Amino acid sequence: MRLAMLAALALLPAAAAAHVPPAQLRPAIYTDPPHDHAHPPGMQVLHIASGGVAINAVAYTPAGAGPHPVLVLLHGLPGNEKNLDLAQAARRAGWVAITFNYRGSWGSPGAFSFAGNLEDARAVLAYLRDPANAAKLGADPKRIVLAGHSMGGWVAAMTAERDPGLAGAILLSAANMGGRSGPRAAAVALMADNMEALAGVSAESMADEVLAHAAAFDWTPGAAGLARAPLLVLTSDDGLAPAADALAARVAKLPGARVSTVHVATDHGWSGARIRLEQEVLGWLEALR
Repeated sequence: MRLAMLAALALLPAAAAAHVPPAQLRPAIYTDPPHDHAHPPGMQVLHIASGGVAINAVAYTPAGAGPHPVLVLLHGLPGNEKNLDLAQAARRAGWVAITFNYRGSWGSPGAFSFAGNLEDARAVLAYLRDPANAAKLGADPKRIVLAGHSMGGWVAAMTAERDPGLAGAILLSAANMGGRSGPRAAAVALMADNMEALAGVSAESMADEVLAHAAAFDWTPGAAGLARAPLLVLTSDDGLAPAADALAARVAKLPGARVSTVHVATDHGWSGARIRLEQEVLGWLEALR
């Protein structure tokens, strides 16, 4: 999400805070895996039924026979940063990496909506859990992790709260789309700055949806559901950290919770900390395997 108010924030120098010594880097960040002639890595274009349309998705499949664990990446609003470098690093680390575009975004048919984003995430999980689809992708449907950036972090949190079958969730500079109040004009202005490549909506309709569903879209009431599986919360200097930290703290107090938090001095898109991002995510994923 490109939030207009973030431009006024004075960021700390990202390079020093985000630096990872080369000797400590995980090999999947900078090394291709050995070639597997029988089971080479590949890419599959997917069309996943959701809301009466077929949304566009891509599966980056790793080398090896599998079944492999799965990382589903959920982009933000509108999704200019899709974290495909993270998808490629996860594939090199042995994960099936799934990226998709919500209906009405970036060429997926249908009309965009926040409620539709949640439905699309559930549809992607249902697709991956179908035995035939899992076999085709070499995926393990019992080891699926959701990783969401910005608004996608909200989608990941809301989905994980209600889905007991996930292996974990990652919230990356997550933005809670619920609990919003205030002047409609401010909400409209925010949406107007975040709607490239979205179809079937206007800034006004987007603002009205989040304001009308402020309670239903809030990730706080269902936080207990996030204690079922490991949770990684990554924050940056974008003004969104307090809300994500509050959610993490709430979950951490629950019995059996496994919450990890990392703050890095970089911007909302992690522009100066891409290697650090891969390092943090791959290390956390490795601990799940």
